[in-house]
Amino acid sequence: MPPSRRDLLNTKKGFIVHKAVMEVVTVKDILAARELIQRFIKLTPVLTCSEANRIAKRNIYFKAEHLQTTGAFKIRGATNAVMKIKSKYGLDHPGVVTHSSGNHGQALACAANVAGLPCTIVVPKGSPSCKVEAIKGYGAKLVECFPSPTARVETMEKVCKETGQVFVSPYDHADVIAGQGTIGLELVEQIPDLDAVLVAISGGGLASGIAMAVKSVRPECKVYAVTPKGKMLEDCLRAGERLWPNPPQFLDTIADAIKLQQTGFNTFTLLKELAEKNVFEMSDEEMIEGMRFSFHRMKQVIEAAAGAAVAAALSDKMASLPAEIKNVAVILCGGNADIDNFPWYDSFKKAY
Repeated sequence: MPPSRRDLLNTKKGFIVHKAVMEVVTVKDILAARELIQRFIKLTPVLTCSEANRIAKRNIYFKAEHLQTTGAFKIRGATNAVMKIKSKYGLDHPGVVTHSSGNHGQALACAANVAGLPCTIVVPKGSPSCKVEAIKGYGAKLVECFPSPTARVETMEKVCKETGQVFVSPYDHADVIAGQGTIGLELVEQIPDLDAVLVAISGGGLASGIAMAVKSVRPECKVYAVTPKGKMLEDCLRAGERLWPNPPQFLDTIADAIKLQQTGFNTFTLLKELAEKNVFEMSDEEMIEGMRFSFHRMKQVIEAAAGAAVAAALSDKMASLPAEIKNVAVILCGGNADIDNFPWYDSFKKAY
């Protein structure tokens, strides 16, 4: 069985922290990923909105990854990882496993289904039903766990031991990071004079991959992370070290896709080098307004994580960016919103 290149470290306090063995991701890896996955994914469009430009006083370009296969950018990294496994080992392989709140789980299940490999997804209890049902629809085996980062890792480790399946991290796997970086290659082709990118971040695979790709072509382009309240990412980036408390925890946010407080180990190393130190922290209320703006002004259905990035672009915080930043890309990272539980649904019912 091929090694997963992952260590599970027992800390002195008795909890388990998932730590990745350091893996170097290069632009060459991203270019190779693009070649490998291009027939399995969509080249997503860049959308514009005059009202967004007016509010932001800049040119805002929305990269529509919510229109991607499986409804989120995650299919890029998952497909790259799975297809590399298949190309090396063929179908004589026990398959893949991951833990995911939904989008990576859907993506890995879909990629494994296409490749013909077995797949198990560890899902925290309470994950959005639309994502859970989609995972089942791709034929993956579903295993529920207690909704905490530690429980996710413990359950995933158990599956690995029982099945021999290889863990594909939602964010800290080199092939996943490279796959997500293909978005950056598309961005600099679609927006040649790109000055900045706003990207919502959880474990950091998307942000670090995009930063690596974009800066290889436009070193002056800035990449800003967008997070829920309490992530502490700006403190960590400015200090140049991981200041997060352990055990790892989830943030109290409506954005289920970006609720993990800590980033990955590989991704944090890349973000320290490539991302801007100032981070856009958005409240739940601001995320909701970002979603509503997208629904109302752009007629696009996005989930709360994408709403965070939209809200950041339309916020007063944009005024603090250098004046020379004129062209800003916003990653609409996913559209798998639970339509039965929109965050403003209760107030809507009361009004009507």
